[in-house]
Amino acid sequence: MNAPVTNELLSTKDWAGQIQTRLSDTARLHPSEETGDHTLNPELGPYAKWDGPPRDAAVLIGIMEQTAGPRVVLTQRTGHLKSHAGQVAFPGGKIDPTDSGPVEAALREAEEEIGLDARRVNLLGTLSPYLTGSGYRVVPVIGTISGGSDFKPNPDEVEDVFDVPLGFLMNPANHQKQSREWQGKRRYFYAMPFEDRYIWGVTAGIIRSFYETVYR
Repeated sequence: MNAPVTNELLSTKDWAGQIQTRLSDTARLHPSEETGDHTLNPELGPYAKWDGPPRDAAVLIGIMEQTAGPRVVLTQRTGHLKSHAGQVAFPGGKIDPTDSGPVEAALREAEEEIGLDARRVNLLGTLSPYLTGSGYRVVPVIGTISGGSDFKPNPDEVEDVFDVPLGFLMNPANHQKQSREWQGKRRYFYAMPFEDRYIWGVTAGIIRSFYETVYR
């Protein structure tokens, strides 16, 4: 297992290439591996709040190269949405029947939500599926974004677009384990507060999966 030498990897010139190699190695060595909300709550099962078959979805972990280092693009969802209103999330959503797979779905959703042209994204790879308590099987798609932070949030879905240093998110010291009571039981989740943003739940769980994949 690799030591979590976050700063060393991210300070190298070819940090994106190293991440791509590690994602490829994980896909080859652990092709059927899955993670999810149940990782911290094994007694609840993978789809604790859902009674049907899992619904396929995808999100984009978009990384921008900045002078001070790579930064990850995140959104603040609008407050009027039916689910996860006001929460921090990656651009993404359900995989439509017309999508060829998770990559196309993640890129399509990113264009719809934040105006990101798919041609600006250089694909690095994907993480193992993340299973959510609400019944989604989410494939995180990772890619670098060129052209700076010129995003146009869709007001119907996104209140704000912001970015966080990848080094902060890949530092396990910032991965807090928190809990809330749900149906009489204590449910645990990851949280990564950053400045005035509260990153938690599925989004934080996917970031933790990214960390464990790259630094396993």
